[in-house]
Amino acid sequence: MVLLLDEVLPLDLGIPLQVFGREELPHYSVRTASLGGHPVVMLGGTSVTPSAGLEALEGADTVIVPGSAHADSPLAAEVLGALRSAHARGARMVSICSGAFALAQAGVLDGRRATTHWQSCAQLAAQHPSVDVDPDVLYVDEGSVLTSAGVAAGIDLCLHIVRRDLGASVANRVARSLVAAPRREGGQAQFIERPTAPAGTDPLARTREWMLSSLAEPLTVSAMAATARTSVRSFSRNFASQTGQTPLRWLHAQRIELAREMLETSDLSIDEIAERSGLGSPANFRTHFKRATSLSPQRYRVAFTERSETPA
Repeated sequence: MVLLLDEVLPLDLGIPLQVFGREELPHYSVRTASLGGHPVVMLGGTSVTPSAGLEALEGADTVIVPGSAHADSPLAAEVLGALRSAHARGARMVSICSGAFALAQAGVLDGRRATTHWQSCAQLAAQHPSVDVDPDVLYVDEGSVLTSAGVAAGIDLCLHIVRRDLGASVANRVARSLVAAPRREGGQAQFIERPTAPAGTDPLARTREWMLSSLAEPLTVSAMAATARTSVRSFSRNFASQTGQTPLRWLHAQRIELAREMLETSDLSIDEIAERSGLGSPANFRTHFKRATSLSPQRYRVAFTERSETPA
């Protein structure tokens, strides 16, 4: 369920609708709701008519609040009550960008770590001191409560939810359809000097392609820098400015992602996946994988095989 607030931001609203409303994801049924079920004027003046009123939140498994202009303004008591009730009965609560202010007003974020757009983090922290505001991340997953930074980070968070619900293979397929990065870690910095360049347009893009094709190999930063034809220092600095991560952290994330896909889509043994993903010995692989996913490789394989076979 996507909750529409006055002057909802069009891009923030479009993200959950486009990610979760896809025909190839029958596990999700996406609806929109507003106070009284009345049309809501988006930022820019276009009106959007929701499919239901606030009562629809009573049966929603997930409630998503996109950002809105003047998000720090007091919300109607009925809206806050609907959010509190949904949270109290166990619904998953999600905010995109400044939608975090609505969750904070409802008390959903009290005592929790959360984030919002970097320009609004200080204001969120000042208005809601009981919230542990983290301005340096793309999104925060607190289990039943998830918050994200601005627009692009909202895509990252929605893909993270798909990955959590349905596995890496499905999430990566959706990302490819959206022409979005398959995975950006939630702990990645919000502010990146410039976006990742398209493949083939600069040495670092070509280096990333080479790294992805060589995940099974023992790659070093020196080898990466040599491939990019630059010094280690310059390579590391430029890589971080483009991706928000160090080369080795980015490489590790890609190896985990490859391991996820192989566990979901192949019958390869744990030993074979450990070797092909470049995550070391089977014991090291199990350690790294469980640290990244909270599940052992075997439990992950069983869980996502079952999810792929049983629509929600």
